[in-house]
Amino acid sequence: MENGKCIIVSAPSGAGKTTIVRHLLGRDLGLDFSISATSRPKREYERDGRDYFFLTADEFRQRIAEDAFVEWEEVYPGRFYGTLRSEIERIWQAGRHPIFDVDVVGGIRLKELFGNKALSLFVSPPTIQALEQRLMLRGTETPETLRVRVDKASHELSFIIHYDQVVINDDMRQACEEAYEAVRGFLDT
Repeated sequence: MENGKCIIVSAPSGAGKTTIVRHLLGRDLGLDFSISATSRPKREYERDGRDYFFLTADEFRQRIAEDAFVEWEEVYPGRFYGTLRSEIERIWQAGRHPIFDVDVVGGIRLKELFGNKALSLFVSPPTIQALEQRLMLRGTETPETLRVRVDKASHELSFIIHYDQVVINDDMRQACEEAYEAVRGFLDT
């Protein structure tokens, strides 16, 4: 694998990481979105090969056996997420920098893999209560799945120390700008 730079963005679900990643992709930073693979069901607005590479759990396990992933995680039972080696190579061959929108464990693994060639950003909600409110407003959670996500978020916040920089998303505009300045500074060095 070539030695290009990478940007890793992780956060608990609902903290705003996808919005921040989209903002960074819209700026002139030479970034290209690294499309993750997942075995979770596709949502109605998502497209295979744009939002994720959607695989069945068996297909995902087969790719694991083939060593096709640089990192992967079974985030929930039977729900896999991972970063395909071919996706990173595609971006570097185009002369661009991959930006990863990944869960906390995947972010730590990518940082370990790429070391000082990667900037890892952790997007944090101002409070767990604020995160719970955001997840409720999405309207996609049942009371049970909401509790699972909030409990998981509390656990994920304990990994914040493994990240290069923390962006507290209390105000989305400010969080986007803070992330932009961090990425620009990293890519310019």
